[in-house]
Amino acid sequence: MEGYKNKILEVDLSNFKMDVIDILDEDKKRFIGGSGVAAKLFLDRFNISADPLSPDNPLIVMNGPLTGTTLPGTSRFVACGKSPLTGIWGESACGGNFGAELKMAGWDGIIFKSASEKPCYLLIEDSRCKLLDGSDLWGKDIYQVTDILKARHKDGKQMKVFAIGRAGENRVRFAGIGNDKAHFAGRTGMGALMGSKKLKAIVVRGSGVCEPAMIDEYNTLRRTLIAKVSDSVPAQALRQMGTDSGMDLGMMTNDVPIKNWAYPQDFDLSSNLGGPTLTEKYLTKVHSCYACPVACKRVVRVADGPYRTEEGPGPEYETCCTFGTMIMNKDLAGVIKANELCNRAGIDTISGGAAIAFAYECYEKGTITKQDTDGLELRWGDIDAALKLIEMITERKGIGAILAEGTREAAKLFGKGTDEFLVEVKGLEAPMHDPRGWHGMGLGYAVSTRGACHLQHMTLYIEQGMSAYPETGLKANFKGPKSEEKAEMYLISEDLGGPCNSACLCLFVLGCLSATDFSEMLRVTTGHKDFDVQGLLKSGQRINLLKRTINSILGMKREDDRLPKRILTPLSPKGNAPDIDLMLKEYYALRGLDETGRPKRETLEAAGLKDLI
Repeated sequence: MEGYKNKILEVDLSNFKMDVIDILDEDKKRFIGGSGVAAKLFLDRFNISADPLSPDNPLIVMNGPLTGTTLPGTSRFVACGKSPLTGIWGESACGGNFGAELKMAGWDGIIFKSASEKPCYLLIEDSRCKLLDGSDLWGKDIYQVTDILKARHKDGKQMKVFAIGRAGENRVRFAGIGNDKAHFAGRTGMGALMGSKKLKAIVVRGSGVCEPAMIDEYNTLRRTLIAKVSDSVPAQALRQMGTDSGMDLGMMTNDVPIKNWAYPQDFDLSSNLGGPTLTEKYLTKVHSCYACPVACKRVVRVADGPYRTEEGPGPEYETCCTFGTMIMNKDLAGVIKANELCNRAGIDTISGGAAIAFAYECYEKGTITKQDTDGLELRWGDIDAALKLIEMITERKGIGAILAEGTREAAKLFGKGTDEFLVEVKGLEAPMHDPRGWHGMGLGYAVSTRGACHLQHMTLYIEQGMSAYPETGLKANFKGPKSEEKAEMYLISEDLGGPCNSACLCLFVLGCLSATDFSEMLRVTTGHKDFDVQGLLKSGQRINLLKRTINSILGMKREDDRLPKRILTPLSPKGNAPDIDLMLKEYYALRGLDETGRPKRETLEAAGLKDLI
C-alpha cells in the first residue's frame, strides 16, 4: 500500500542482530498504523505478561501512513510497549521531525527486542542501520546527547535524534523520550522502557520521499487543507500564543486544576501564567513541527534572575499547570526553569509535576515531614522546592526515589490516607483538564486504554464547541458540566481519535478540519477506498477493542474504569461532578462490553476481530 514503506526494522539488542519485517496489508487497513499497528504487533509477537522493565517487553517506535507526507500536521509518530508506570498497554505520541525523517529513510517503524549489556545507540542512514557504543553518552542529558550526536554524524543532511536523559537511565517510571530537545513522547514511561534496554538514542537521516497514491488529488487537497488550517480560529490562537493560550479561557470555564485539584478559580494565577504573559515577557520566536502550518511551539529565554535560562523550548499549557497552578506558583520564569530541567532529564511534565503537587499536599497535611524530604519545606507557591524535587526524582535520591514510582505507588508507600490526594486512572496521572467542567472528558479519563488521557479522542474539541464533525453523527452544543448524552458523544469522539493517532495526524490539526477532510487525507495518500468517514469510525472501534482486549488479558476490570474521589468531589457548594456511573453504563452498552468491561464475543466478531476471541 502507498503511504507505507512496507518495512519495519527489528533490532535484537542482546546480540546486535537486525531483521526486516512487515505486517499484512490487511492489518494496515484494519489498524492503519501508529499505535494501532503497534498494539497488533505487541499482541501477536510478544509475551504481553512480561514485566515492563524486563528484556521481554519490546519498545515499538511506529509511524503512520500520513507521517512524512507534506499534508498539514503529519509530523507525528508513537513509542509503545507495556507501560512501566501503569503495567498495562502504554503509548506516547510525539511531534517534531524524527518520524518524518524515519519514513524518508525508508522505515515504517522500529521494534527493539531484549536488552543490551552496555549503553548503545542506533544509527540509521536510509537502509544502512548500525548499533554503536553509547557508553560515552550514558549519564548525559537529552540536550547534551542531541548536540553530541548531531556533531558526530554531521556529514550532509542534519541527523534527527530521539533520546533519553538521566530519568530514563534511572528508570523513573514516567520518563519520556525527547526528539531534538523540544518534542517529547512523555506519557506512560516509554523512556524508562528505553533505558532498561540500555538504548540511549536513535539517530536517523533519510534521503527518500513519501509518495502518495493519488498525486494530483493529493496536491489539490494539500493546498485546500493548508489554507483551511491556517485560517481556523484554533490554529490562529495556537500560532499566536501556543498551547498556553488555553490558560485564561480554561480558568473561566473551570478547566484548570489548582492546588492539586482541590481549589476553585484563581485568576491571579492564570494572568501570570497564561499565553499573553509568556509571549510578552519570554518569547523569542515560534517553532513548528514538520509540515505544520500552525507553529504552536514556543521558544523562550529568561534573561536574568534566579531562573535564568538560555534560549530554548518553552513550556506547554500542561507544564504551566503542573508547575504553576497545581502548586500555586505564579512565577512563570520558575515554570520555564522547571520545564528545562524536565526536558533535559526526560521527565513527563504531567506525571512529574503531578507527583510533586501530590507531595506538596502530603506535606501540608502532615503525612510527610522535613525528615522525609531531606529537609525540604514543600510550601504552596514555592517553585524552588519543586526544582529540587525534579533533580531528586531524576536521580532517585531520597523522597525522589518514591515519587519516581508514580503517585499511585507513592501513596501506597506513604500510607496514612494519602490515596485521598491522588488524581490518576489506572496509574496514569490525569492531564490538566478538569472533568468537573467537562463531564465527557471525565468519561474519557475513566475508559481510555492507557489511563487518564485527553489525546486518544477528540472530546476536548467537541465538548468545548471548537469542532463539530456532523458527518460522524455527532450532535452539537454539548453542555460541559452535564453527564447526560455524553457517552454517545465520547464514543464517537474516541472512534475518530483512534484513527487520528494511528494515522499519526496531529490532533490540533484535526481540530481545525472535518472528519471528511481526514478521510480524504488517508484516501489520497494510501489509495485505499475504504478510508471514508464510516470506515474510519469502524477502524477506531476496532483499534479501541484491540487495546482494551490487551488490557483485559493483563487483568483490567470494570473497577479500573473509574474516576478518583477528588474529581468526583465538587469544588464548592454550587459545584458539580461527573456522574461516572451513568456515563459508564451507557458507554459499556454502546461499546459492546460486558459487565466486567471486557469486549463481548459478538462485539469482536462484528468488528472483524475474530482472531482476538
